[in-house]
Amino acid sequence: MFVACSTLCFGDRPLEAALRQIAELEFHKIDLAIVEGGPHLSPSEVASDPESALHRLRTGPSLAPTALELDFGPVDPTTLRKRFEAMCRFSKLLTVAVLTIPAAPIGSPLDDEVRRLTELAAIAGREGLVLSVRTHRETVTADPAAALALCKAVPGLGVTLDPSHYVLGPYAGKNYDELFPFVQNAHFRDTGKNPGEEQVRIGQGKVDYARIVTILERHGYNRSLTVSLINRGDCPFNIEVEVRKMKLLLESLI
Repeated sequence: MFVACSTLCFGDRPLEAALRQIAELEFHKIDLAIVEGGPHLSPSEVASDPESALHRLRTGPSLAPTALELDFGPVDPTTLRKRFEAMCRFSKLLTVAVLTIPAAPIGSPLDDEVRRLTELAAIAGREGLVLSVRTHRETVTADPAAALALCKAVPGLGVTLDPSHYVLGPYAGKNYDELFPFVQNAHFRDTGKNPGEEQVRIGQGKVDYARIVTILERHGYNRSLTVSLINRGDCPFNIEVEVRKMKLLLESLI
């Protein structure tokens, strides 16, 4: 295992500045967010001009992408497929194997989501890549049982585990240990159990990092532990300090 930093930790500044800050915090690897309408790269622009996107990444500090966090926004199925195929090609240019996408909104029919993810996972699989869905309180993966059902129903599908959504969310406190064999990426921030505590200073929340890392190790997990604080410029604390604290904490566990 190794520690990486999500580029969204510094979503309050341009990509180039975010990469410089990540390097200054002595990270060597990044989880690259490509989000439609986001602060840095978007799937539509990468699909239309991958060389330009590649140039922006390679002219900055020497940081190795370890995974892509993708969000295509509200697009029709044909556009989604084309842009996902483009992201697969782009990930191969970066030698990245894991692509994370959001699951369907909470309450969506699980059978429909199985069909959607089966098509996308097959596309990724043909390119030698792994598709992973994020655990999130606002999607069908808010319920660990539903996330597990998706992994069992969709060949090759994994999960990007963000345990904060099982600390505070509609299924808070529900056991999610059965998801660990399917984890392909892991995102970490600290979270409390009360409303408004989606993201708190490191050590003030209820995420049991040591337990999670121990179970991941038991299942042979050898990918990234990603520092994944959310920063849109409105954090009530010093983001650089908290990112560094999370980095040191995760490094102490591996």
